[in-house]
Amino acid sequence: MTNQGINAETADSTYQNLFKIGGMAALVVAMLILGEVVVLAIYPPPVTISDWFMLFQSNNVIGLLDFWGLEVPMYLMFILMFLALYMALRKNNASLMVVALAFALLGIGVFLATNNPFAMLSLSNQYATATTDAERSTLLAAGLALLSNTNQRAVGGFNMGLFLVSAAGLIVSSVMFRSNSFCRSTAFVGILAHGLSLADYIRQALTPSAIVTLLVVLPNALLLVIWYVLVGRRLFHLGRSERKMGSQ
Repeated sequence: MTNQGINAETADSTYQNLFKIGGMAALVVAMLILGEVVVLAIYPPPVTISDWFMLFQSNNVIGLLDFWGLEVPMYLMFILMFLALYMALRKNNASLMVVALAFALLGIGVFLATNNPFAMLSLSNQYATATTDAERSTLLAAGLALLSNTNQRAVGGFNMGLFLVSAAGLIVSSVMFRSNSFCRSTAFVGILAHGLSLADYIRQALTPSAIVTLLVVLPNALLLVIWYVLVGRRLFHLGRSERKMGSQ
């Protein structure tokens, strides 16, 4: 076998593994989104920092989950998924896929740097053992700063990490329309899902209505779950296809 043949076989094998890992990551993201929706519906997040500390002291697990703890592994899964999508779609539009990958990785970095549920747990534990009013006031101020720093839409902030990842998903979905590797229905669902994610920022500026929020957030979550499942299944299929090509 020539060196060129060996290199081609190695490349195919590498992409096969990446596609399968990316497919698994996409399916994990879908499950985490469903889990987060269920948790937040059953245990709505507190509003004040005192209530957050009380929640963590009464139930650490629920406190971590309510403080968007499931989104930490979710964003780690995004790294694998977007890398696989880049390799799958780069031939269709390399420039747009580079932009999408850059947006995704930057958004993931911003999110992980500004969201730390374990830091809130630590502050809550310190608050529980504080012996003076001055200590408790200092810890409450630190907890409020941490809560504000999460930049989550649920607390009225602008979640730049989610914004960038949603923009990346919208770009990827638009490239899918020009690709034979993904069907048009997957591209269409992706554009709807990520377009709705971005539109929610407009909703925040226009109205704080809980009803309007539910009308936007719930369909958005459902469309995202569907898109991640479709993407995950397709990446698995591409992984098997690459294996067949490499064995020929």
